[in-house]
Amino acid sequence: MVDDDGVVPVYFLSDSTGISAETMGNALLMQFPDTVFERTTIPFITTVEAAQDVVRQLDEAMDGPVTPLAFTTAAEDHIRLTLRETRAPLIDFFDMHMERVESILDRRGVRLPSRLHGVHDVKRYNTRMAAVEFTIEHDDGQSVRALDRADVILLAPSRCGKTPTSMYLALQHGLFVANYPLVEEDLTASELPAPVRDHLDRCFGITTTAERLSRVRNERRAGSTYASAGQCRWELRRAQQLFSEFGVPVIDSATKSVEEMAALVLQTLKRNGGVPSRERSKARHSPTGRHTDD
Repeated sequence: MVDDDGVVPVYFLSDSTGISAETMGNALLMQFPDTVFERTTIPFITTVEAAQDVVRQLDEAMDGPVTPLAFTTAAEDHIRLTLRETRAPLIDFFDMHMERVESILDRRGVRLPSRLHGVHDVKRYNTRMAAVEFTIEHDDGQSVRALDRADVILLAPSRCGKTPTSMYLALQHGLFVANYPLVEEDLTASELPAPVRDHLDRCFGITTTAERLSRVRNERRAGSTYASAGQCRWELRRAQQLFSEFGVPVIDSATKSVEEMAALVLQTLKRNGGVPSRERSKARHSPTGRHTDD
């Protein structure tokens, strides 16, 4: 039973990072917007002893006023079987789907943790780490060097959500992302900023509402012209005019999560032929960063 006024304890359990358990569990919890959840993630449950400790924690929660809820994606059988000993309700995503996949493929999976977010696929892991390094270097216009290597260039006035979107695309999808702030000099010009002008096919604009932008900026510089509603409205209006004039796809960060924004970027890239291009891939693996067939 769940008390209408009670906070529901939720546990995400994993023998790896816990990211999958959080993602799938939260996708379900979002369907209950009027319920308050207290979330706890317990990753790297790699021994029976650690699993037994988790069972004790869940059983203690069962003795509380509100029934807890636990989601697990533990892959190893001995960990999963131990977690099942809890008295708490346990939703086992791995068990729910793995047997069906094995049945369809007519073979047994290896049932090992860390396959999704670990380093077993060394090439994919190295690509993601290289993407993160590139994205950090090219955050907020800090560097305009080697923009020809970027898969995505995000354009927006300050504090519209460029950085978190950039980092998510780099870490989760291995994309090389640069983000470039549109300052007053750019917004009063009739052209896109010179550093990004030749890379229009990879540009995406980010916008938001003036009210939200003003609120976010006031957290950094309270009472400043930079944070005023009038300044925010003017910057967003001019940015939108530039995006429209040059055909830059626009994503509204006021109505979408970082994950949704990233999905829209990926969808647009796929529709336009996908990334990275063969030329940019060659450039990445060249010691000089230049095209290897030049």
